[in-house]
Amino acid sequence: MSQKSHIVRLNKQERKYLQAIVKSGENKARKITRCRVLLLADRVNSKTDEQISDSLNVCLTTVFNIRRRYCNVGIEAAINECPRSGQPPKFNGKPAAKITAIACSAPPDGRARWSLRLLADRIVELDIVESISHQSVSNILKKTNLSRT
Repeated sequence: MSQKSHIVRLNKQERKYLQAIVKSGENKARKITRCRVLLLADRVNSKTDEQISDSLNVCLTTVFNIRRRYCNVGIEAAINECPRSGQPPKFNGKPAAKITAIACSAPPDGRARWSLRLLADRIVELDIVESISHQSVSNILKKTNLSRT
């Protein structure tokens, strides 16, 4: 068995903190799993990464990453979510509500129903947003269960 490069040594206060999170069950499942990994990886329990992985049904890499984050940055960074990359949504709140309201309204004369492209054109026409694609309209309506697939 190889020597571990990141050894978890929890003090009593940290152990109590993690156990309280696990017992409460009020946090996200991912956070609770991370707490369980740290509790099992603690020097007191002396479980191998393979044993932790098997007992919690997580990948070995996950165990290693949590262990490494705890040793390098601390307990809070090890158990909490890191900010995720990606662009924030462009249309939320009032613009999305207006788009949904337009989709629920009567279609233009000569049309039986709204098409996504018609909705996108109408939304730009009404100055709700500067520009929007029909696919973005579809995504907004899909979240409100109004899209036909």
